[in-house]
Amino acid sequence: MSRRRGRPVNGVLLLDKPGGITSTQALNRAKRALDARRGGHTGSLDPLASGMLPLCFGEATKLAAFLLDAGKWYDVEARLGVATETADADGAVRATADVPALEPEQVEAVLARFRGDIQQVPPMYSALKHKGERLYALARQGVTVEREPRAVRIHELTLTGIGEERLQLRVHCSKGTYVRTLVEDVGEALGTVAHVSALRRTGVAGFVEADGLVSLAELEEDPEPKRFLLPADAALKEWPAVSLTAELAHFLRHGQPVLVPRVPVDGWLRLYDDSGRFLGVGEMLDDGRVAPRRLVRAAAA
Repeated sequence: MSRRRGRPVNGVLLLDKPGGITSTQALNRAKRALDARRGGHTGSLDPLASGMLPLCFGEATKLAAFLLDAGKWYDVEARLGVATETADADGAVRATADVPALEPEQVEAVLARFRGDIQQVPPMYSALKHKGERLYALARQGVTVEREPRAVRIHELTLTGIGEERLQLRVHCSKGTYVRTLVEDVGEALGTVAHVSALRRTGVAGFVEADGLVSLAELEEDPEPKRFLLPADAALKEWPAVSLTAELAHFLRHGQPVLVPRVPVDGWLRLYDDSGRFLGVGEMLDDGRVAPRRLVRAAAA
């Protein structure tokens, strides 16, 4: 008997990932609830973290990389005075330190040093690889290896609350940013140690919580869970849209760049045919033509 593979489900789901499970576990539960054949997430959330985890299914998986590359927003609670092996509350305590008396003005002066383009050393407890092996696997063996600093951008770093040995922060950062490392570095700059005690992702690319997050319980209990799916192009709603005539759409579908009159922008574009059907992603070339980059079948529209 052949194994059942699920149905061809297409679209984007804004899942409200609960804390305590991995992003892969959350994806697998969502796939089962939707009986979806193919799906993927758009950037892992640590098990501790909750919040927005966009999941792409079917044809929408072709656009997952654009969400993976997008900026992210987080609400963060930093616990001062305690450092852990994983830099979050799931790890064993590795060090403690006194916490100096802090006024908001002092914290703000430190946060200002971490805004903009900064260098980060990735944590050992991460999915990056060293000689083919995941860093977290090495860390669990007690092995520490040298990691090269990486350039990331902190678009926003705002103090939203301060209490006894705790800071509340809002962070908007580029792809590749480790919020755990950011909190550790801020703690060190404040003259102590720190770890992430709570983390919630509130936005990815153009998606915000107001767009409607769906919990796993809602998804698994609903008799028609597909109603929660957004169309594939919702992932790119902030990009400029270009409508093509039937003739131009034909050539584009066959991989040929096309000249579209009066396209006033450069860079990435959402492409539609004259009936409003989403065709996929294109890019403006230097010669003024629009080149297809990632096309989807009609089922994703």
